[in-house]
Amino acid sequence: MKTFQFPNQTSYYRGKVRDVYGIGDGWLVMIASDRISAFDVILPRPIPYKGQVLNQIAAFMLKATSDICPNWLLQTPAPNVAIGKKCTPFRVEMVVRGNVTGHAWRTYSSGKRELCGVKLPEGLKENDYFPTPIITPSTKAEVGHDEDISKEDIIRRGIVNEKDYELLEKYTLALFKRGKEIAAKQGLILVDTKYEFGKIGDTIYLMDEIHTPDSSRYFYAEGFEEKQAKGEKQKQLSKEFVREWLIANNFMGKEGQTVPEMNDEWVTVISNRYIELYEKVIGKKFEPQSLSDEETYQRILYALANLGTSPA
Repeated sequence: MKTFQFPNQTSYYRGKVRDVYGIGDGWLVMIASDRISAFDVILPRPIPYKGQVLNQIAAFMLKATSDICPNWLLQTPAPNVAIGKKCTPFRVEMVVRGNVTGHAWRTYSSGKRELCGVKLPEGLKENDYFPTPIITPSTKAEVGHDEDISKEDIIRRGIVNEKDYELLEKYTLALFKRGKEIAAKQGLILVDTKYEFGKIGDTIYLMDEIHTPDSSRYFYAEGFEEKQAKGEKQKQLSKEFVREWLIANNFMGKEGQTVPEMNDEWVTVISNRYIELYEKVIGKKFEPQSLSDEETYQRILYALANLGTSPA
């Protein structure tokens, strides 16, 4: 994907999967690319329509939760583009878990009964529900891996003050509850996810994408209880299948390891899985759109012009 230059552009950041442009002091243009990453590594081939899938799920979910807390999104002028308010981000991710799955299960199965300062009950099997959802925050690392951290350490270290953190917790649990309700209507279980927040003045905003396959894990509700009773693997919709493929091919992002080759067939499989998740979560057919770089650029310019002068 081409790098653009916009009027009044003040910054540019190329992330693992997104390109982010600062416009003035008040706005961000976020372009979701078709790049895919796992284990903090960008994989060698793009996945068709992945950017559109993530951007449109996020826009749908931000609209569906806008009554819970303010969010950053203003417009989506192109299938893979979002324009919104530039916030000062909190340096934590609010990870919330409804089931003992993934990192939580790896911690639990190692014998530990505490995660990010949260006490974990005895007697759980992989993928069982926690008695109530738990929040297990992580620090936002500038480079390298994010790290688990407790609420107490976040406040003690001054990463977030106590008053703001209490509101982040309140928003996180309410957003997760809404996400689970939306998923349930589609025959899915929202297992775990993460939220990022920022501030403009004294107001806290929900930022970034939410409830997408890159930030969340979904199980199919049908057959869940039977599989749990039999100790069988749950059918899920998330990016986990990509990680599993990499692990099976001896890659976990460690030094000296080589990313396995991605053939055309596998790229198509990944693309189809992303589209499947869109259709399951949103409840309507995915309509692929392929815009040229020039058309994308012109749509962004038009949207920015309609927003007027940057608020700052």
